[in-house]
Amino acid sequence: MRKAIIAGERQAMVVEAPDLHPKEDWVVVKVMAAPMCTEYKLFLSGQRAEFLGHEAAGEVVAVAQPGRVKVGDRVVVQPLHGCGVCRLCISGDYIHCQNAPSFEAIFGTREGSATYAQYLLKPSWLLSPIPEGVPYDLAALACCGLGPTFGACERMNVNAFDTVLITGLGAVGLGGVVNAKFRGARVIGVDAIPYRAAYARRLGADYVIDPTAPDALEQIMALTEGRGVDAAMDCSGVVAAQRLCVDAVRRRGQVAFIGESQEAMPLRISPDMLRKGIALHGIWHYNLALFPKVMHVIQHSPVVKDLISHTFPMSRVQEAFEVSASHECAKIILHPWE
Repeated sequence: MRKAIIAGERQAMVVEAPDLHPKEDWVVVKVMAAPMCTEYKLFLSGQRAEFLGHEAAGEVVAVAQPGRVKVGDRVVVQPLHGCGVCRLCISGDYIHCQNAPSFEAIFGTREGSATYAQYLLKPSWLLSPIPEGVPYDLAALACCGLGPTFGACERMNVNAFDTVLITGLGAVGLGGVVNAKFRGARVIGVDAIPYRAAYARRLGADYVIDPTAPDALEQIMALTEGRGVDAAMDCSGVVAAQRLCVDAVRRRGQVAFIGESQEAMPLRISPDMLRKGIALHGIWHYNLALFPKVMHVIQHSPVVKDLISHTFPMSRVQEAFEVSASHECAKIILHPWE
């Protein structure tokens, strides 16, 4: 099979890789759509990476034993994996599993663990069925395109009575615009990149504020009659944006942290938490039981198709990474067989 790798700074290519074989409950999936996510950071840093990607949609092509899927099934490949037997996995919150086995320990190699490839290996219980009529590109949005912010909207019970703040309008934040607008909420986006601001408006954002403006918080408060937003989602992972969410949310409001970050955000327990009475949530994905609802958004949102700004054959992965690193894109989909 063929797969994409990062060979050096701003250097990506397609190489040959060993064929895959199913084992126990792990099945082989032919990848038809592989969304790009934050892998561009490796592309820019020059860190060599031979196993790229964690999102996909495709077709089951080989199984080792009877299970939850069969050859020919069209499936969304859920990101990462869990042990499959702990309480978190059984309840659908596998993404937080503390006992996930090592892929390499199971197969003796990491080949088959990544999605920028023509084939991959996945436990059958992490393959969600694609409804008839839904194309692979749109189905793949059920991973990081829509998934994290869908989980946040569910946790915070976002509805048509709410004003929602979304900081960071990359692909994940733009997915948040799609999710929140589908629920009828009013959306205030925050991003300094003009392309992203314009794209958010295209997807339905009611207002977009430049975070570099000295009165950014005051603008948000003015749009909410001084109360603050009902819910906020940070999709940037930037400390200043995280802090803006805490400052801009109303009393008894909720904040979801979605963007990856290793930095410490200053949080004052008394004025931020006790006096305001807000709730803070860490959101990585969504409970698997919610997959039909995610697919409902994909099937019925009038703008979901626009969340995909570019598609590339994997043979042009260098160009795809250049676009991804430019930040002038929404979700990018790779087609491994082109």
